[in-house]
Amino acid sequence: MDEPKGGDASPPEKPVYPDDPYGGATTAEVGPATPANTVVVASGGTRTPPPPPPPDDEEEDDGEEGMLRMSFLEHLEELRGRLIKMLAGFAVSFVLCLVFADKLWLIVQAPAADALKKIGKGSLVAISPMEQFSIIYVWTPVVASIFVVSPWILYQIWAFISPGLYKKERRWAVPFVVTTAGLFITGGLFAYFVAFRYGLAFLLNIGGFANVQSMVSIELYFDLFVNVMLGVSLVFEMPVVIFFLTLLRLASPRWLLANSRYAILAITVLAAIVTPTPDIFNMMLFAVPMCALFFVGLFASFLLVWKREGKIIPWTRILLGTLAALIALAALAFFAIQHYHLHVLRHWPFLTK
Repeated sequence: MDEPKGGDASPPEKPVYPDDPYGGATTAEVGPATPANTVVVASGGTRTPPPPPPPDDEEEDDGEEGMLRMSFLEHLEELRGRLIKMLAGFAVSFVLCLVFADKLWLIVQAPAADALKKIGKGSLVAISPMEQFSIIYVWTPVVASIFVVSPWILYQIWAFISPGLYKKERRWAVPFVVTTAGLFITGGLFAYFVAFRYGLAFLLNIGGFANVQSMVSIELYFDLFVNVMLGVSLVFEMPVVIFFLTLLRLASPRWLLANSRYAILAITVLAAIVTPTPDIFNMMLFAVPMCALFFVGLFASFLLVWKREGKIIPWTRILLGTLAALIALAALAFFAIQHYHLHVLRHWPFLTK
Protein backbone atom coordinates (compact mmCIF):
# COMPACT_ATOMS: atom_id res chain seq x y z
CA MET A 1 0.00 0.00 0.00
CA ASP A 2 1.33 3.37 -1.02
CA GLU A 3 1.82 5.83 1.81
CA PRO A 4 0.50 9.41 1.26
CA LYS A 5 3.02 11.95 0.33
CA GLY A 6 4.18 14.52 2.80
CA GLY A 7 2.41 17.44 1.03
CA ASP A 8 -0.92 15.60 0.90
CA ALA A 9 -0.95 14.64 4.59
CA SER A 10 -4.19 15.64 6.31
CA PRO A 11 -5.71 14.79 9.68
CA PRO A 12 -7.99 11.80 9.78
CA GLU A 13 -11.63 12.46 9.34
CA LYS A 14 -13.44 12.90 12.68
CA PRO A 15 -16.28 10.41 13.15
CA VAL A 16 -19.78 11.83 13.41
CA TYR A 17 -22.20 10.46 16.01
CA PRO A 18 -25.94 10.84 15.49
CA ASP A 19 -26.70 11.92 19.10
CA ASP A 20 -23.66 14.11 19.59
CA PRO A 21 -24.97 17.41 21.09
CA TYR A 22 -22.19 19.30 19.39
CA GLY A 23 -23.07 17.91 15.98
CA GLY A 24 -19.48 16.95 15.28
CA ALA A 25 -18.39 20.58 15.41
CA THR A 26 -14.68 21.13 15.60
CA THR A 27 -12.80 23.86 17.35
CA ALA A 28 -12.48 25.80 14.14
CA GLU A 29 -16.24 25.60 13.55
CA VAL A 30 -17.07 26.73 17.07
CA GLY A 31 -14.95 29.81 16.88
CA PRO A 32 -13.32 31.58 19.83
CA ALA A 33 -13.20 30.03 23.23
CA THR A 34 -16.44 30.28 25.17
CA PRO A 35 -16.79 31.00 28.86
CA ALA A 36 -16.62 28.11 31.25
CA ASN A 37 -20.26 28.46 32.29
CA THR A 38 -21.70 28.00 28.78
CA VAL A 39 -22.29 24.95 26.65
CA VAL A 40 -21.80 24.86 22.87
CA VAL A 41 -24.71 23.57 20.79
CA ALA A 42 -24.87 22.37 17.19
CA SER A 43 -26.32 25.59 15.79
CA GLY A 44 -23.35 27.56 16.96
CA GLY A 45 -25.26 29.21 19.84
CA THR A 46 -24.82 28.69 23.55
CA ARG A 47 -27.09 27.85 26.44
CA THR A 48 -26.57 28.44 30.17
CA PRO A 49 -26.60 25.29 32.31
CA PRO A 50 -28.86 25.16 35.38
CA PRO A 51 -27.38 26.77 38.49
CA PRO A 52 -25.54 24.44 40.85
CA PRO A 53 -27.48 23.14 43.84
CA PRO A 54 -27.20 25.28 46.97
CA PRO A 55 -24.57 24.14 49.45
CA ASP A 56 -25.74 21.99 52.30
CA ASP A 57 -26.41 24.00 55.41
CA GLU A 58 -24.49 22.53 58.30
CA GLU A 59 -26.93 24.16 60.71
CA GLU A 60 -29.98 22.59 59.14
CA ASP A 61 -31.75 21.07 62.10
CA ASP A 62 -35.31 20.84 60.85
CA GLY A 63 -34.74 17.69 58.83
CA GLU A 64 -35.07 14.19 60.12
CA GLU A 65 -31.32 13.73 59.73
CA GLY A 66 -30.98 15.85 62.89
CA MET A 67 -32.59 13.06 64.88
CA LEU A 68 -31.05 9.84 66.07
CA ARG A 69 -33.04 6.82 64.98
CA MET A 70 -33.40 4.04 67.52
CA SER A 71 -35.39 0.84 67.53
CA PHE A 72 -37.84 -0.11 70.28
CA LEU A 73 -35.36 -2.46 71.90
CA GLU A 74 -32.67 0.22 71.76
CA HIS A 75 -35.08 2.61 73.51
CA LEU A 76 -35.65 0.05 76.24
CA GLU A 77 -31.92 -0.50 76.61
CA GLU A 78 -31.37 3.26 76.79
CA LEU A 79 -34.12 3.60 79.42
CA ARG A 80 -32.58 0.78 81.45
CA GLY A 81 -29.18 2.45 81.35
CA ARG A 82 -30.57 5.83 82.40
CA LEU A 83 -32.54 4.31 85.29
CA ILE A 84 -29.42 2.51 86.51
CA LYS A 85 -27.46 5.78 86.41
CA MET A 86 -30.25 7.58 88.29
CA LEU A 87 -30.27 4.91 91.01
CA ALA A 88 -26.48 4.94 91.20
CA GLY A 89 -26.45 8.71 91.61
CA PHE A 90 -29.18 8.51 94.25
CA ALA A 91 -27.26 5.80 96.12
CA VAL A 92 -24.10 7.89 96.20
CA SER A 93 -26.09 10.90 97.36
CA PHE A 94 -27.84 8.85 100.04
CA VAL A 95 -24.56 7.55 101.45
CA LEU A 96 -23.20 11.09 101.53
CA CYS A 97 -26.30 12.39 103.31
CA LEU A 98 -26.26 9.42 105.69
CA VAL A 99 -22.84 10.49 106.93
CA PHE A 100 -24.35 13.85 107.94
CA ALA A 101 -27.72 12.46 109.06
CA ASP A 102 -27.51 13.91 112.57
CA LYS A 103 -26.73 17.40 111.28
CA LEU A 104 -29.46 17.14 108.65
CA TRP A 105 -32.00 16.23 111.33
CA LEU A 106 -31.03 19.34 113.31
CA ILE A 107 -31.82 21.36 110.18
CA VAL A 108 -35.13 19.57 109.68
CA GLN A 109 -36.33 20.05 113.25
CA ALA A 110 -35.14 23.69 113.48
CA PRO A 111 -38.54 25.16 112.41
CA ALA A 112 -40.31 23.17 115.12
CA ALA A 113 -37.72 24.13 117.71
CA ASP A 114 -38.08 27.82 116.84
CA ALA A 115 -41.90 27.66 116.86
CA LEU A 116 -42.01 25.85 120.22
CA LYS A 117 -39.51 28.31 121.65
CA LYS A 118 -41.70 31.25 120.61
CA ILE A 119 -44.84 29.85 122.25
CA GLY A 120 -42.84 28.78 125.31
CA LYS A 121 -44.20 25.24 125.64
CA GLY A 122 -44.24 21.87 123.92
CA SER A 123 -41.63 19.60 122.37
CA LEU A 124 -41.02 16.97 119.73
CA VAL A 125 -41.49 13.43 121.00
CA ALA A 126 -40.83 9.90 119.74
CA ILE A 127 -43.73 7.54 120.38
CA SER A 128 -42.46 4.22 119.05
CA PRO A 129 -38.97 2.72 119.66
CA MET A 130 -38.06 2.66 115.95
CA GLU A 131 -39.40 6.11 115.19
CA GLN A 132 -36.17 7.99 115.85
CA PHE A 133 -34.06 5.56 113.83
CA SER A 134 -36.37 5.47 110.80
CA ILE A 135 -36.89 9.24 110.67
CA ILE A 136 -33.39 10.46 111.51
CA TYR A 137 -31.22 7.84 109.81
CA VAL A 138 -33.42 6.66 106.93
CA TRP A 139 -36.01 9.14 105.74
CA THR A 140 -34.12 12.36 106.46
CA PRO A 141 -31.18 11.28 104.23
CA VAL A 142 -33.67 10.12 101.59
CA VAL A 143 -35.39 13.51 101.38
CA ALA A 144 -32.05 15.34 101.43
CA SER A 145 -30.79 13.06 98.64
CA ILE A 146 -33.75 14.01 96.45
CA PHE A 147 -32.67 17.65 96.47
CA VAL A 148 -28.96 16.87 96.17
CA VAL A 149 -29.32 14.46 93.24
CA SER A 150 -32.08 16.38 91.42
CA PRO A 151 -29.70 17.95 88.81
CA TRP A 152 -28.27 14.51 87.96
CA ILE A 153 -31.73 12.93 87.63
CA LEU A 154 -32.96 15.78 85.42
CA TYR A 155 -29.89 15.42 83.22
CA GLN A 156 -30.56 11.70 82.77
CA ILE A 157 -34.18 12.45 81.84
CA TRP A 158 -33.00 14.94 79.24
CA ALA A 159 -30.39 12.54 77.91
CA PHE A 160 -33.10 9.91 77.42
CA ILE A 161 -35.45 12.16 75.42
CA SER A 162 -32.73 14.02 73.49
CA PRO A 163 -32.34 11.35 70.73
CA GLY A 164 -35.87 12.23 69.60
CA LEU A 165 -35.06 15.93 69.32
CA TYR A 166 -33.43 17.97 66.58
CA LYS A 167 -29.82 18.98 66.90
CA LYS A 168 -30.71 22.57 67.76
CA GLU A 169 -33.09 21.42 70.48
CA ARG A 170 -30.40 19.26 72.08
CA ARG A 171 -28.49 22.44 72.89
CA TRP A 172 -31.14 23.24 75.50
CA ALA A 173 -29.76 20.54 77.82
CA VAL A 174 -27.79 22.86 80.09
CA PRO A 175 -30.54 25.55 80.37
CA PHE A 176 -33.14 22.83 81.01
CA VAL A 177 -31.18 21.12 83.78
CA VAL A 178 -30.03 24.37 85.44
CA THR A 179 -33.46 26.02 85.31
CA THR A 180 -35.49 23.01 86.42
CA ALA A 181 -33.15 21.97 89.21
CA GLY A 182 -32.69 25.59 90.29
CA LEU A 183 -36.44 26.16 90.56
CA PHE A 184 -36.89 22.88 92.45
CA ILE A 185 -34.21 23.75 95.00
CA THR A 186 -35.42 27.36 95.26
CA GLY A 187 -38.92 26.10 96.02
CA GLY A 188 -37.52 23.92 98.79
CA LEU A 189 -35.65 26.87 100.30
CA PHE A 190 -38.76 29.05 100.12
CA ALA A 191 -40.81 26.35 101.82
CA TYR A 192 -38.22 25.86 104.56
CA PHE A 193 -37.51 29.49 105.41
CA VAL A 194 -40.98 31.00 104.77
CA ALA A 195 -43.97 28.75 104.21
CA PHE A 196 -43.35 25.92 106.67
CA ARG A 197 -41.66 27.94 109.39
CA TYR A 198 -44.34 30.60 109.88
CA GLY A 199 -47.26 28.29 109.19
CA LEU A 200 -46.02 25.85 111.81
CA ALA A 201 -45.72 28.60 114.44
CA PHE A 202 -49.35 29.52 113.87
CA LEU A 203 -50.59 25.92 114.00
CA LEU A 204 -48.76 25.09 117.22
CA ASN A 205 -50.11 28.21 118.94
CA ILE A 206 -53.79 27.80 117.99
CA GLY A 207 -54.69 26.25 121.32
CA GLY A 208 -52.51 28.57 123.38
CA PHE A 209 -55.50 30.36 124.93
CA ALA A 210 -56.73 27.05 126.41
CA ASN A 211 -53.29 26.08 127.83
CA VAL A 212 -52.98 23.18 125.38
CA GLN A 213 -49.53 21.59 125.58
CA SER A 214 -48.02 20.89 122.14
CA MET A 215 -46.36 17.48 121.96
CA VAL A 216 -45.67 16.64 118.35
CA SER A 217 -44.57 13.20 117.17
CA ILE A 218 -41.44 13.42 115.07
CA GLU A 219 -43.04 11.06 112.52
CA LEU A 220 -46.10 13.28 112.04
CA TYR A 221 -43.90 16.37 112.03
CA PHE A 222 -41.62 14.88 109.39
CA ASP A 223 -44.60 13.90 107.20
CA LEU A 224 -45.87 17.50 107.29
CA PHE A 225 -42.37 18.78 106.59
CA VAL A 226 -41.93 16.57 103.52
CA ASN A 227 -45.39 17.39 102.14
CA VAL A 228 -44.75 21.14 102.34
CA MET A 229 -41.19 20.96 101.02
CA LEU A 230 -41.93 18.74 98.03
CA GLY A 231 -45.29 20.40 97.32
CA VAL A 232 -43.85 23.93 97.15
CA SER A 233 -40.82 22.69 95.18
CA LEU A 234 -43.12 21.17 92.55
CA VAL A 235 -45.22 24.36 92.40
CA PHE A 236 -42.03 26.28 91.60
CA GLU A 237 -41.72 24.21 88.42
CA MET A 238 -44.65 26.17 86.94
CA PRO A 239 -42.49 28.18 84.46
CA VAL A 240 -40.96 24.99 83.07
CA VAL A 241 -44.38 23.37 82.66
CA ILE A 242 -45.78 26.42 80.85
CA PHE A 243 -42.72 26.57 78.58
CA PHE A 244 -43.00 22.92 77.57
CA LEU A 245 -46.75 23.24 76.97
CA THR A 246 -45.91 26.01 74.51
CA LEU A 247 -43.04 24.01 73.02
CA LEU A 248 -45.36 21.06 72.38
CA ARG A 249 -48.04 23.46 71.02
CA LEU A 250 -50.53 22.34 73.67
CA ALA A 251 -51.04 25.95 74.79
CA SER A 252 -50.20 29.37 73.39
CA PRO A 253 -48.90 32.33 75.41
CA ARG A 254 -51.63 34.58 73.99
CA TRP A 255 -54.32 32.20 75.26
CA LEU A 256 -52.62 31.98 78.66
CA LEU A 257 -52.34 35.78 78.87
CA ALA A 258 -55.99 36.23 77.89
CA ASN A 259 -57.01 33.85 80.70
CA SER A 260 -54.43 35.05 83.21
CA ARG A 261 -57.15 36.47 85.50
CA TYR A 262 -58.44 32.94 86.04
CA ALA A 263 -54.93 31.75 86.78
CA ILE A 264 -54.44 34.54 89.34
CA LEU A 265 -57.79 33.69 90.94
CA ALA A 266 -56.85 30.01 91.18
CA ILE A 267 -53.45 30.89 92.65
CA THR A 268 -55.06 33.18 95.23
CA VAL A 269 -57.56 30.51 96.26
CA LEU A 270 -54.78 27.93 96.53
CA ALA A 271 -52.69 30.32 98.62
CA ALA A 272 -55.66 30.96 100.92
CA ILE A 273 -56.11 27.20 101.42
CA VAL A 274 -52.41 26.45 101.95
CA THR A 275 -51.75 29.42 104.23
CA PRO A 276 -52.67 28.41 107.77
CA THR A 277 -52.97 32.00 109.04
CA PRO A 278 -56.05 34.14 108.22
CA ASP A 279 -54.24 37.44 107.56
CA ILE A 280 -53.71 38.72 104.05
CA PHE A 281 -50.00 39.33 104.54
CA ASN A 282 -49.09 35.66 104.96
CA MET A 283 -51.45 34.72 102.14
CA MET A 284 -49.59 37.15 99.87
CA LEU A 285 -46.33 35.43 100.80
CA PHE A 286 -47.66 32.45 98.85
CA ALA A 287 -49.69 34.20 96.16
CA VAL A 288 -47.14 36.77 94.97
CA PRO A 289 -44.29 34.29 94.23
CA MET A 290 -46.72 31.90 92.51
CA CYS A 291 -48.15 34.69 90.33
CA ALA A 292 -44.62 35.83 89.55
CA LEU A 293 -43.68 32.30 88.50
CA PHE A 294 -46.74 32.12 86.26
CA PHE A 295 -45.77 35.30 84.43
CA VAL A 296 -42.13 34.19 84.21
CA GLY A 297 -43.29 31.05 82.41
CA LEU A 298 -45.56 33.20 80.23
CA PHE A 299 -42.63 35.44 79.30
CA ALA A 300 -40.48 32.42 78.39
CA SER A 301 -43.34 31.14 76.20
CA PHE A 302 -43.55 34.46 74.36
CA LEU A 303 -39.79 34.36 73.73
CA LEU A 304 -40.15 30.86 72.30
CA VAL A 305 -43.01 31.83 69.98
CA TRP A 306 -41.26 35.00 68.81
CA LYS A 307 -38.10 33.06 68.03
CA ARG A 308 -40.10 30.35 66.27
CA GLU A 309 -41.89 32.93 64.10
CA GLY A 310 -38.69 34.88 63.39
CA LYS A 311 -39.93 38.07 65.04
CA ILE A 312 -37.77 40.71 66.70
CA ILE A 313 -38.01 40.53 70.49
CA PRO A 314 -39.15 43.95 71.85
CA TRP A 315 -36.61 44.25 74.64
CA THR A 316 -37.32 47.96 75.15
CA ARG A 317 -41.00 47.35 75.88
CA ILE A 318 -40.09 44.42 78.11
CA LEU A 319 -37.68 46.50 80.19
CA LEU A 320 -40.19 49.34 80.50
CA GLY A 321 -42.92 46.91 81.56
CA THR A 322 -40.63 45.35 84.16
CA LEU A 323 -39.75 48.77 85.54
CA ALA A 324 -43.43 49.71 85.75
CA ALA A 325 -44.19 46.47 87.61
CA LEU A 326 -41.39 47.12 90.13
CA ILE A 327 -42.70 50.64 90.74
CA ALA A 328 -46.22 49.28 91.28
CA LEU A 329 -44.90 46.71 93.80
CA ALA A 330 -42.98 49.41 95.64
CA ALA A 331 -46.12 51.57 95.79
CA LEU A 332 -48.13 48.61 97.08
CA ALA A 333 -45.56 47.91 99.79
CA PHE A 334 -45.55 51.58 100.82
CA PHE A 335 -49.36 51.56 101.04
CA ALA A 336 -49.30 48.39 103.18
CA ILE A 337 -46.73 49.93 105.53
CA GLN A 338 -48.77 53.11 105.94
CA HIS A 339 -52.18 51.44 106.18
CA TYR A 340 -51.28 48.56 108.52
CA HIS A 341 -48.65 50.57 110.47
CA LEU A 342 -45.90 48.10 109.68
CA HIS A 343 -42.22 48.50 110.58
CA VAL A 344 -39.28 47.53 108.39
CA LEU A 345 -36.83 44.94 109.76
CA ARG A 346 -33.34 44.01 108.60
CA HIS A 347 -34.17 40.29 108.61
CA TRP A 348 -37.00 38.09 107.44
CA PRO A 349 -39.98 38.75 107.29
CA PHE A 350 -38.70 42.36 106.88
CA LEU A 351 -42.13 43.76 107.82
CA THR A 352 -43.88 43.51 111.18
CA LYS A 353 -46.42 45.40 113.25
